[in-house]
Amino acid sequence: MPPRILFFGYSEVGFECLSLLLERGDNVIALITHEDNPHEKIWFKTPAIAAQEKGIPVFTPESVNTPEWRERIAAMQPDLILSVYYRHMIGTKILALPRLGAWNLHGSLLPKYRGRAPINWAVLHGEPRIGMTLHRMVKSADAGAVVDQEGVNIGPRDTAEQAFRKVLPCARHVLARQIDALLAGTARETPQDETQANYFGGRKPEDGRIAWTQSSAQIFNLIRAVTDPYPGAFTDVDGARLMVWWAETDSPAVRACTGRRGAPGEVLSVSPLVIATGDGALELTRTEWRGDGAGGLSVGRVL
Repeated sequence: MPPRILFFGYSEVGFECLSLLLERGDNVIALITHEDNPHEKIWFKTPAIAAQEKGIPVFTPESVNTPEWRERIAAMQPDLILSVYYRHMIGTKILALPRLGAWNLHGSLLPKYRGRAPINWAVLHGEPRIGMTLHRMVKSADAGAVVDQEGVNIGPRDTAEQAFRKVLPCARHVLARQIDALLAGTARETPQDETQANYFGGRKPEDGRIAWTQSSAQIFNLIRAVTDPYPGAFTDVDGARLMVWWAETDSPAVRACTGRRGAPGEVLSVSPLVIATGDGALELTRTEWRGDGAGGLSVGRVL
């Protein structure tokens, strides 16, 4: 009997990796995933699509770390657990069940960017390279020994979605290289260097609020890290919200305002819209008003 794989997953990374296993004919016994959030823009494929096409049972518990779900998972008798972009922590009692271990594919070059939304955080911090890492699952998030990883360069103007599209194939490549070793119990592991580790939590829409005291580069990186299809960067004006979907740090309009040193958040030009930052200015090239606020912008106004 081929090893029994219990797949935990979500997002398009989960879709791609589950599709790979099903294409190979691996013995995937079930998918544990999430219900789509009605308040979230679902712009990606999810593994439930791949599972349903092959008649794989799909479960969406709010938490697997309950006595009931621990019993249900134990009854499935998984030989191996694979987690790919599953959004909840899986308790150690479940991780200890499969004889071939529990493994996770994480969207960063560990030990950097442990935790949630690693690609968005990496773009926000201006990282030139991101990747996917296959590692053993342990009690602490993303801290287990590394089996394999693959990286890709991203550009200084890439959005988080563009970065995601570039790194997405890395997940499939890594899993394809290592799945036979995982199923044979022969995967080679390298402990992570804890001195190089950092951790970031989940991001909320409120985290897109622009702090105009930051540098132009920092604000630009925030904008590209959260622009569509993510919730977006914004600034509030008289009770209305100005969404900033794109901006430029070095445009003719910005250069034209170079001689005028405004306070951070000061409107230097309305058409085109140029706002002073902590060290210069940004031209806001793609914006959207939510609420009646357009009339509140005038030269000299500080946001």
